[in-house]
Amino acid sequence: MRLAGKAAIITGGASGFGRASAIRFAREGAQVMVVDLNGAGASAVCDEIQASGGQAIHQAVDVTKADEVRAAWSRAREAFGRLDIVFNNAGIAQRFCSIEETEEEVFVRLMAVNVRGVFLGCRYAIPLLRDQGGGVILNTCSTAGIRPRPGLASYAASKGAAIAFTRALALEVAPFNIRAVAICPVAADTPMLTDFIGDRDPAETRAAFLNTIPLGRLNVADDVANAAVFLASDEAAMITRSAFEVDGGRDI
Repeated sequence: MRLAGKAAIITGGASGFGRASAIRFAREGAQVMVVDLNGAGASAVCDEIQASGGQAIHQAVDVTKADEVRAAWSRAREAFGRLDIVFNNAGIAQRFCSIEETEEEVFVRLMAVNVRGVFLGCRYAIPLLRDQGGGVILNTCSTAGIRPRPGLASYAASKGAAIAFTRALALEVAPFNIRAVAICPVAADTPMLTDFIGDRDPAETRAAFLNTIPLGRLNVADDVANAAVFLASDEAAMITRSAFEVDGGRDI
């Protein structure tokens, strides 16, 4: 019960890393708000947590819209009586595409969700955590922001920006006893993998990913959930400003 007595918000909580993290956080004793653009999916995860004896609420939120983010964060604080952890996990992928073939709208959308969404999640978390005397902000970034792959330049740019933002954030909020960490997974067996593959051959693309990972496998959702639990817990009390790689050695 490493998160007993703590309250958390997890965005992108309806599937993938977010779903696994919401379930794991609740199992570790946290009260969890499951946030997702897919309100029905967030509700289903909330029901799953409650059925297992955990405490959870849910809310449909577009993380690119300030009013929706602010309202959800305030509701979580009111419902739980406290807020200790904000995990800005919501994000979108880019299918393999050269820069010259990438539509401007794709680039804009990636920046809106993967960067502005993180910015808003942090902006409205800071005063709540500061007033409480501290807390933790986790932002899902990517190994793409550290060691970019060709064909994913726009996605890499969004995740690189999120990493730099998190590092600057950590310095700003350290005086308030708030930690901030960027979690950087390698490619994972989650629904988002098909978005990266796009119209490429699935078997060949998967093999290409695997060939760059020394441990010889892709992430599964629980790999990131396990890392998030540790980083959100008091066991990680001296970890901040890190780009925490969950990558099987990809970034060596």
